[in-house]
Amino acid sequence: MISRMPEQRGLSMIELMVFIVIVGIAVTGVLSVYSSVTRTSVDPMVRKQALAVAESLLEEVLSKPYTYCDPDDAQADTATSATIGPTGCATTTEAGIGREVAQGESRYSTTAPFDNVNDYNNFSMPAGAGLGIIDLTNTSVTGLNAYSATVQVQAAGPFNGIPAGETLRVTVTVTGPGNHRISLSGYRTRYAPTL
Repeated sequence: MISRMPEQRGLSMIELMVFIVIVGIAVTGVLSVYSSVTRTSVDPMVRKQALAVAESLLEEVLSKPYTYCDPDDAQADTATSATIGPTGCATTTEAGIGREVAQGESRYSTTAPFDNVNDYNNFSMPAGAGLGIIDLTNTSVTGLNAYSATVQVQAAGPFNGIPAGETLRVTVTVTGPGNHRISLSGYRTRYAPTL
């Protein structure tokens, strides 16, 4: 008679321990990757929203006139210098970079709104409770109170064949949650005189 060894069924304790360790290491690796992806998955949305706010604000600023005279002046479209007189402004020259405080200009004013590119210099919308991104009607935009925006306007010097003093560089910086910052710049050239 031949004696047969009984067939083994199941796992030995050592095989079971090795299996548990290998599976544990694999699960830990997968979960760490998943955790990293989940943690950074919000970043693209924050960056995209900050970019949309920056583009919108830059477009708003660059759509304003840039002339020697205040845009409300009768000769704003034809003045060739920032002086009062026949070749200059009729009554009101543009005060330079920055808003006209004496006229009470504000981005949100219905009677004296920002009317020139340079009025936006040092304009800001700080983040915080009840603040953040505010539309032209002075209403906080829902969901954007954790974002802030600033605008800087400065003389650009000679630009693409245009002499110094005739071009402004506008930089809009928007900061979102997690300190994600987007900066966009654009140029605005003086369009007057338009004879």
